[in-house]
Amino acid sequence: MASAIALLFWLCIKTWRRIWKGPADNSQTASPVIYCVWHNHLVLAVASYDDDALEKWHKKGLVTMVSASGDGAFLAAVLAKFGVESIRGSTSRRGPQALLEATRWLRKGYSIAITPDGPRGPSHQIQNGIISLAQVSGRPIIPISNFTRWKIRLPSWDRFQIPLPFARCELYDNDPIWVPRDATETDRKQLRSRLEEAMRAITPD
Repeated sequence: MASAIALLFWLCIKTWRRIWKGPADNSQTASPVIYCVWHNHLVLAVASYDDDALEKWHKKGLVTMVSASGDGAFLAAVLAKFGVESIRGSTSRRGPQALLEATRWLRKGYSIAITPDGPRGPSHQIQNGIISLAQVSGRPIIPISNFTRWKIRLPSWDRFQIPLPFARCELYDNDPIWVPRDATETDRKQLRSRLEEAMRAITPD
């Protein structure tokens, strides 16, 4: 089943017209980085990992953090078909272990993609995990989002979005956010709010 879904996804990607619109210029931000992506924009975000993204943030590869649930296992199998590694865990399950694994991948030169409002929401609200990873690893968070009018929304907690074939897809990134290693709890709370604002600024819907 994972192979069939991956093939369908690949065929759809070939029809999408993807346009990077900024507003940030992160081309000089050294890799590896931590991508911040809303859960309901994940499909197009994965498709954005193309030549344009690689030109901005050249890296050894991409690793995603996915839920330790059964649905997460299926998603990991699909991502593997595109050469994307997966870390199993979330804030509710295997949180500390997932954080340790993500730090190791970053040290090896791989970038990490995280949906900070997943796996169960609330939608478009940043949880603590991504801030902790940036603080421990010393790597920047790159806010990533996208928009397309031609899509379907699933009846899920976040109204998960899937672009339809031949959709025009706008891709956005915002300025990098660094979390100092000596950041206090107050600093972390402020940076979490700043990241949430940066994400919402580049998310039309």
